[in-house]
Amino acid sequence: MIKYLKAPSKKWIAGILFSLAIWGIAQIAPSTEVAWVSGLLIFTIYLFSFEIVRVDIAAITIMVMLGLTNLLADPMGLQQGLVAPEHLFDGFSSNAVMSIIAVMIIGAGLDKTGMMNVVARYILKIGGNTEARIIPIISGTVGIISSFMQNVGAAALFLPVVNRISARSGLPMSRLLMPMGFTAILGGTVTMIGSSPLILLNDLILTSNVGLPTDLKMDSWSLFSVTPIGLALIAAGIIYFVVAGKYVLPKISADTKANIAGTAKYFEEVYGVDYSLFEVVVPAESTLVGQVLDDIESKNSIRVIAIQTSGAKVQAGQGDLSRDVGITENSSLGILCSPAHLKDFVDAYELRIQKGLRAFSEVLSSSQAGIAEIVIPPGSSLICKSARDVWMRKIYGIAMVALHRNAKTHLEGASIRDMPLEAGDTLLVHTTWKALAHLESDRNFVIVTSEYPRELTRPNKVGWASFFFATALFLVLFTDTRLSVALLTGALGMVLSGVLKMDEAYESVSWATVFLLASLIPLGMAVETSGTAKWIAEQTLLIVGDMSPWIIQTAVALLATFFTLVMSNIGATVLLVPLAVNIAIGVGADPAVFALTVALATSNSFLLPTHQVNALLMGPGGYRVRDYLRAGIGMTILFLVVMIVMMNIVF
Repeated sequence: MIKYLKAPSKKWIAGILFSLAIWGIAQIAPSTEVAWVSGLLIFTIYLFSFEIVRVDIAAITIMVMLGLTNLLADPMGLQQGLVAPEHLFDGFSSNAVMSIIAVMIIGAGLDKTGMMNVVARYILKIGGNTEARIIPIISGTVGIISSFMQNVGAAALFLPVVNRISARSGLPMSRLLMPMGFTAILGGTVTMIGSSPLILLNDLILTSNVGLPTDLKMDSWSLFSVTPIGLALIAAGIIYFVVAGKYVLPKISADTKANIAGTAKYFEEVYGVDYSLFEVVVPAESTLVGQVLDDIESKNSIRVIAIQTSGAKVQAGQGDLSRDVGITENSSLGILCSPAHLKDFVDAYELRIQKGLRAFSEVLSSSQAGIAEIVIPPGSSLICKSARDVWMRKIYGIAMVALHRNAKTHLEGASIRDMPLEAGDTLLVHTTWKALAHLESDRNFVIVTSEYPRELTRPNKVGWASFFFATALFLVLFTDTRLSVALLTGALGMVLSGVLKMDEAYESVSWATVFLLASLIPLGMAVETSGTAKWIAEQTLLIVGDMSPWIIQTAVALLATFFTLVMSNIGATVLLVPLAVNIAIGVGADPAVFALTVALATSNSFLLPTHQVNALLMGPGGYRVRDYLRAGIGMTILFLVVMIVMMNIVF
């Protein structure tokens, strides 16, 4: 019945139900402060779950409401506001938020030098263009990296890599970023320095030992005590997305498919050109071996736009490819043509079609090359000359695939490269964007295609980028420097060394992410200082107090999971570890294991974009809250099951 309701009706019904929940909590809350904070918690969940407004606006709204409680304390029945005015904006100067700003800038700097292109190319070489192979490679790599550095840093570092892989493989970012982000969070459970709660845990254990008798005092955990559990969680996360990804990840909509097709769809509608990119391999026994490109292109109505001979570099673009290039055995050809002409060509020469682009995954990716429209203007020195006369592909880096003249489009196979050019001719060409940018200043052409990537990398700055990235990483791993200071050292170095301009550094920061996280931090403060967190914990544990130890351990994990969704994972750990230790002693369980359960379960944060990693990826992935709910429910349950089972096996 509910599925047939319109979206506004669902929101109204949900609003009524959430209002009833707020009223019910207010009746049983132990104090007015707890009642108001609990109500704000439920209201926040409602705003996030049903996307009444954008999540960053929702977070700012909650922050402002907390600030107004100082003005309205008397009518609300409070002695003072829920968050002191001087602490309301602490989130904007918090270690977490400043760290996120820094890692975004560092990631942009590495990307600007072209380093991320190299990483993306390597991953594509191993994983090809299939989602089932790319996801495990990216996720596994990020998971291991995040076990030795902050997970948000690992996710931010690989964000440009995933962007490159998406452009080259045709897989949308939304299908790749969430698995990568979830595994980055899971990677924080592999070592005792992988996440802030685990780093903090040994200090909390020593504090708890002060009040314990000698026979119950706990030993500290070593660096790799949790490694078997963390690796099992990473493996479970990767398997989850490989097996269930097609069900839980955002679907590729018709609009997204149109965007992926992009220019190709436009040229098909306007000019009737249904060309696509293909890669074929020339076996040793093929009769194509020994021929040159000029022998085969017009005859077979195809256009070779890239070639790679065995063991040689890819030839494509200006100065690299011309009609006299020969074809050798086991070479790969990048071909632009219609599917029908490709089939005839492959059958005639006994060629092998590759699945997707392999040798040419980078050079022919949509971020590097594509089809463009160019007009021959009056006064061009090319008038009365043919493409063949001027060696257009070799000299200018443009491979003509169609010529439009007098309302008629002439395609490959109609000797278009032998036709003398006339003023007003529109040429459809395949070209690299770098070559097209150079032609914009050439008076022989008028470039019609204006929207194409004009990214200018700075490979000459790769040394400085590597140095400052390594400096930041060294400070994070081997010194006691505050995380935000260590990362900002690397970010500042990127700017001072000229890897990034300051305006580019500002543009690299997702300010919606910054405001989302900074605005939620005061809510976490209110949950802790008002006693709301302690009250919820006590009520939950009263329910399961007489059950078996592993059920109680699961309840502790569930409680930590809930708190980490609405407050900082550090706050949840500090609050729950003493409670978990006392509960374990009361039921005859190992208090150190229960304390570790809390520290691990605070990484089980997949349901909402409140975790730093989820918030970071929400904008680039185009995710909505319901996307996290859909994928996060299964991941949350899987996390709890794997964690509890592995902890009982290992300990």
